[in-house]
Amino acid sequence: MWRKVFLVSCVVFCAFAVLPDIGAPGYSCDANLMKKSKKVPTNVNSVRPADIKVIMALGDSLTAANGAGAEDPVAVVLQYRGLAFQAGGDKSLEEHVTIPNILKKYNPDVFGYSNGIGSPNVWEIARLNVAMPGANAKDLPGQARQLVSLLQQHTEVVNMKDDWKLLNIFIGGNDICGYCRKPVEDSPYNCAQNISQAVQIIYDNVPRVIVSVTGMLHLEMLRQTDTGHWFCQRLHHDECGCESNKNFTDADIAQACYDYNTYEKQIETAGTFEKDDFTYVVQPMFKDTLIPPMENGKPSQKFFAPDCFHFSQWGHALVSTYLWNNILQPVGSKSTVSNMSEPLLPLTCPDPTCPFIRTAKNSQDCSKYMTPHA
Repeated sequence: MWRKVFLVSCVVFCAFAVLPDIGAPGYSCDANLMKKSKKVPTNVNSVRPADIKVIMALGDSLTAANGAGAEDPVAVVLQYRGLAFQAGGDKSLEEHVTIPNILKKYNPDVFGYSNGIGSPNVWEIARLNVAMPGANAKDLPGQARQLVSLLQQHTEVVNMKDDWKLLNIFIGGNDICGYCRKPVEDSPYNCAQNISQAVQIIYDNVPRVIVSVTGMLHLEMLRQTDTGHWFCQRLHHDECGCESNKNFTDADIAQACYDYNTYEKQIETAGTFEKDDFTYVVQPMFKDTLIPPMENGKPSQKFFAPDCFHFSQWGHALVSTYLWNNILQPVGSKSTVSNMSEPLLPLTCPDPTCPFIRTAKNSQDCSKYMTPHA
């Protein structure tokens, strides 16, 4: 019965107005900060944004950008990869903020970002964004192997040995949505172990990589955003079973999300994936973000796709502004709170005293890694 209501509602919700978006017109930093290194860096702690030549992504439907450009709930099944905050290259930075669109300002030749709508097996669309809708952390090792295979196949566009690569990972939403039913399989510890296994595959096979892990989003916020929206509540029953399980309290979800973030951070602290041409960094912008998107004192739907779960293109762009800020902040001093109602504009520029993508080591002492720009 609810599926009939779903289809009727699609007609009701469908709109022909242009979807809201966030761009960053006129973004520019000091010219020297936007230049490449004089020589291609050999050390991961000396990589400037302009030195990144390849961008890659692992994850679930949020990295596949399901529904990002949707005007009705039916279109949420579409993967709007070109709008994805970590890996999308549709539009320009002036129109839509994503990490690749920012990096294109530093290096117009950066490669690997997605364009358009499609699944991960369509190379011309997905490129090196192999995120799969419905994925759990346990699926990341398989995605990592797929990514290695793509890099090995496409030597015409990727120099495996010499190109510096940024790998963005965002996972855990589906794990927390199943945690109340499978507390061992989908536990924070196991989630982190699966992330670690995936990173190990990249570590063993791909040189010159900065792994950037976006920390877990607090999914208890969904309960606030769908209050009074029966349609969203019904969808969430299917999309995120634990969100609709009232025995799994807000406090339970919040604690689990904190634990996911803690275990992801422990991988960084352990230094397992540290070597001269490889590093792993957690971007904790969601760690203490507990207030949902708001508008006129009420939870806003503008941040979300029509299913009230996935990010809209506006939501993807907003998240990108905070992620970019985290990427350029020193490890140990990264922001852990994001305003889900307002983008962080103007976009951050690299620190003149340490103009690199920040790592654990260059955050401790950047002076030893300083190299001249071009």
